[in-house]
Amino acid sequence: MNGFGKIRPHTIIALVEDRPGVLNRIASKWRQRGFNIESLAVGHSEKPGLSRMTFVVDADTNAEQVVKQLDKLVDVVHIRDVSHEDIVSRELAMVKVKADRQTRSHVIDIAEVFRAEVVDVEPDSIIIEATGDQQHIDSLVNLLQDYEIIELVRTGRVAMLRGPEVSHPHETEEEEQYERAPGVHTW
Repeated sequence: MNGFGKIRPHTIIALVEDRPGVLNRIASKWRQRGFNIESLAVGHSEKPGLSRMTFVVDADTNAEQVVKQLDKLVDVVHIRDVSHEDIVSRELAMVKVKADRQTRSHVIDIAEVFRAEVVDVEPDSIIIEATGDQQHIDSLVNLLQDYEIIELVRTGRVAMLRGPEVSHPHETEEEEQYERAPGVHTW
């Protein structure tokens, strides 16, 4: 296969104002272009009043056009496609697995191999927390399927550039102040 027309995932990092409706406006831009958001993680950034979004979209080369359109939105402070850059990315997963006296030790052994943590044990189930890249989490989930997964929750990808470079430039001159203080929610 020559890869022509092949859709591949893009990892996009956006620094956005922490206000109601921002997520909806950004998701709508992707929807309007027919792209699927595979994963989305949003949380407070190092700057008060700003949140960092990391999202993975199924996109072809037209992803660049949507990124440029998103960069024009007033709530978007900065946006960057880091798909072809040297990044560190992780996901968090919590997996509740059926486990009784006979199978519990096997499930714990699998968790240990993946450096996952057992965060809850009940007579008929166990909850495992794991972090890693997508393939790491996928491999763990595949092995745990033999023990009946009762529930699975994944955060989606979060990512940062390796080394001293940052995904968004830091303001050095009089930084703009935003409405939220750290730990204060705006919803």
